[in-house]
Amino acid sequence: MEKFTIGWLYADLMNIYGDRGNILTLLKRAEWHGLEPKVVELGRGASDQMKDVDVFFFGGGQDREQALIYDDLREHKQESLTQAVAAGAQILAVCGGYQLLGHYYQTADGERYDGIGLIDVKTEAGKKRFIGDVVVETSIEGLSPRTLVGFENHSGRTFLGPHAKPLGRVLEGKGNNGSDHTEGCVQGGIIGTYLHGSLLPKNPHLADHLIGQAVRRRGGASLSSLDDGPELAAHGWILQRAQRR
Repeated sequence: MEKFTIGWLYADLMNIYGDRGNILTLLKRAEWHGLEPKVVELGRGASDQMKDVDVFFFGGGQDREQALIYDDLREHKQESLTQAVAAGAQILAVCGGYQLLGHYYQTADGERYDGIGLIDVKTEAGKKRFIGDVVVETSIEGLSPRTLVGFENHSGRTFLGPHAKPLGRVLEGKGNNGSDHTEGCVQGGIIGTYLHGSLLPKNPHLADHLIGQAVRRRGGASLSSLDDGPELAAHGWILQRAQRR
């Protein structure tokens, strides 16, 4: 049985709005696809386990938590993450994690945290929080259904540079910045997004995209088809709720 490793970055600090569900979904779906999954928690400090990770998850946190991990991310994780992505590993980064993978995040007080520049985005805090359901028409080729659903709760305004493309077009909600109708970003093997709620249980097709891309880098076979009836029913319910609003 092929091993499959999920690396959870800063599980103790960057873990809000139900994002643990993303880890549980990756674990269970990898198992259903015949893999032997495990999670390694990558907290502060150096770790020699990062080279074995297939999919990294980097969750959200408040400004205080982001400040606590900031130096560690740059000192102990930046180089390893860069090497892992170059070798075909995938990263799913949500909210605070998404922001810190970019060029910088500037707080409402004007304090600036330089990110690690793995994705071509920049973020500055706005005066109003964006809160509510989000529906996105994804730009990732081959995903079916074409929609992604989730819940946003952020004051950051993220803008994409030329090397990053949007995860998708906002149909409901605010997305990256509330003005250009984009949500998230895709750059190489990295997906950044503001979709909490958690994201992957209601979007099994995105979970399988991450797993499949990671498996293929080692010459693995395509994933088997699963019965996603309950998951897609939840997906559809969120779609309907958003449209009613």
